[in-house]
Amino acid sequence: MRLADVRKTLSLTVSIVFFIGMSASVLAQETSVQSRGVEAKSFRAVRVESAPVLDGVLDDEVWQQAEKITDFHQSRPGDHTEPSEDTELYVVYTKDALYVAARMYDSDPELISAPTIRHGQGLPFDDRLVIILDPFNQGRAGYRFETNLFGVRHDSLYETPTSFRLDWNTIWDTATNVDGNSWVAEVEIPFKSLPFDPALDTWGFNFGRGIRRRNEEMAWVSLDRTFNPTIMGEMTGLEGLDQGVGLDIVPTLVGLQQRQFSPALKEQTVEPTLDAFYRLTPSLNAALTVNTDFSAADVDNRQVNLTRFNLFFPERRDFFLNDSDLFQFGSISRMSAGNSATGGASRENARPYFSRKIGLAGNGSPVDIEYGGRVSGRVGRFNIGTLAVRQGNTDEVAAADMLVTRISANVLSDSRVGFIYTNGDPTSNIDNSVIGIDFNYVDSNIRDGRQLQSNVFFQQSDTPELNGDDASYGFGVALPASEGLRSRIGYKVVEKNFNPAMGYINRSNIEDYTADVGYTHFFAEGLFQTAFSGIDMQRIDVIDGGLQSEVIAYRVLELETVTRDSLRVNYVANREVVLRPFTIYREPGKEVVIQPGNYEFDEQEIGFNTGGQREFSGGLSYRTGDFYNGERQNMNASFAWNQSRYFRATVQVDWNSIELPQGDFITRLSSVNTQVAFTPELYWITLAQYDNISEEIGINTRLQWIPKAGQEALIVLNHNMQDQDRDNRFDTARSDFSLRLRYTFRF
Repeated sequence: MRLADVRKTLSLTVSIVFFIGMSASVLAQETSVQSRGVEAKSFRAVRVESAPVLDGVLDDEVWQQAEKITDFHQSRPGDHTEPSEDTELYVVYTKDALYVAARMYDSDPELISAPTIRHGQGLPFDDRLVIILDPFNQGRAGYRFETNLFGVRHDSLYETPTSFRLDWNTIWDTATNVDGNSWVAEVEIPFKSLPFDPALDTWGFNFGRGIRRRNEEMAWVSLDRTFNPTIMGEMTGLEGLDQGVGLDIVPTLVGLQQRQFSPALKEQTVEPTLDAFYRLTPSLNAALTVNTDFSAADVDNRQVNLTRFNLFFPERRDFFLNDSDLFQFGSISRMSAGNSATGGASRENARPYFSRKIGLAGNGSPVDIEYGGRVSGRVGRFNIGTLAVRQGNTDEVAAADMLVTRISANVLSDSRVGFIYTNGDPTSNIDNSVIGIDFNYVDSNIRDGRQLQSNVFFQQSDTPELNGDDASYGFGVALPASEGLRSRIGYKVVEKNFNPAMGYINRSNIEDYTADVGYTHFFAEGLFQTAFSGIDMQRIDVIDGGLQSEVIAYRVLELETVTRDSLRVNYVANREVVLRPFTIYREPGKEVVIQPGNYEFDEQEIGFNTGGQREFSGGLSYRTGDFYNGERQNMNASFAWNQSRYFRATVQVDWNSIELPQGDFITRLSSVNTQVAFTPELYWITLAQYDNISEEIGINTRLQWIPKAGQEALIVLNHNMQDQDRDNRFDTARSDFSLRLRYTFRF
């Protein structure tokens, strides 16, 4: 595509988004806050001299000084209706920390759901307390803290006003207890753990509570059955807060023994690593890492690839996850999130920066990171993320420096405009850089409580010997809704020479069209709580002309009960135009190849899941129909046993039986995960995975002791066995054993 065509398309895209945004603003001017159903709420936090004791018992005198907040309502299934149980919330603070206490009444306390027993895990099936803080009170970003009956800590960071990253973490503490017909949670959030402006005496604040067995959610402030940093109340009266020096020193000692059996290789190392974090200003942070250690990162969940395109594996390393929201560009991964016609890889396609590329060689093996630095945070209305890393050398690639700079500015009421620049190639010795601009528009003031979200982006790479056709651009427009009609469209172009060496490419030389529309109905009473029906679509065309892929998913009916059980019926129509042969299955002496051609195939799916709050839960889906020039049957099953607060086990199996004229084959992918909590601070977690494509069993088992947030001792064993000659006899291929000691010194 010529540069003139690119400019013309980009200009048209910007005009469309600008027109929609201005139209939404006009609607917003005609709509008052009260008519949207949002009530302006605030309370005053009380300063106390002595901190309460975190023991899950509200007998400290300081709680008597706090304002008692009780005006909560349902956000689900009702919308601003009376909750089934009462809740009392108290907030106090000292110069060092914010303290939140909640008494959550429950008429059947023995039925309180708490299947999650490990810190850092999400709480999708737990009765939970949710606290959302916006220390800058801008309604654009925030921090989310959750806990359950067992005092599990889970924190997350809002990447955008409507989406949050589950992997972010910071230092805080909680204690819980059952007290008669209620459960109590006390939460301590040190001011050293959050960036904020000490000149502000008002923070954005919200509270949520979930009762899973009734599929009920409560909130202090909500809109359209949801709450996020754009839908908040206010906490006033904050003064004299002490952020300390703003310095965290985190030394780590790692002992590692690695063994490989064919060819034989054994290595032993003991190395110290160092991470340091310094708050340059109240809202701008600097981080330094030396001899970075990633031994604590969780292993990837295995995937079986039945396509001709790359898979996507998310980032799991803490150093890159911290402040990761500030590096997000163009809302690329959000343009089709939740669209069942798209896969995770295509949603992430054309990201200019994907941190997982750093510290990994082209073949996926780890590469040492010698040192790195990051400056990230907020200065006024500007959001800043800058990362520089020195990656060590490999046999094929020389040591090199990597740089990422992302700056955006808050504009209008909820929108952002920004740019990104990357320089470096982690997997080759070829120079590479990418520069891009983007605009994200959010209007939360649409009539009847509706919100409009839109985005537009343009980026261009610079790689020697790849001249021209090296851009990627697109836009998206969405009208989300928890109830009633919702819709979204997206358009993305990835030219054939666009090469973000520090980013992610799934396929190039394409135009990617996505759209989805659906309707959600809430039942007033009865067994079912919601019913949904909709259509999701993705069409990918080759820029030079012609279809590459098309998927239309008819989500015929999706039902959810008041006890969180669900049923779904789907019909999926596929079209694939294969220009070059690709191997879909390979084993010794056998190879199944999809030949060039135009393929049309349809599949039907039915599935159900039971509520995960139960002691025994699970799900089963069955999918059948045509597959290229043959047929496929797919079965996916899961089972979970939440035995107690001390033990949890899950089993998952994915099975495909594929019959093609050129050969039949079966794929199997299975995993077993067990979690043992000896105490709230000591865990033993084991994940075993197997797939018959690699004929490999991978076992990751770890003993983790967290005496206090910011302190950790970890023993990890990774053991891989492989059946190379496929005779059902597995031999050890490689293993590694590591011991990791980590401590945070906070000043």
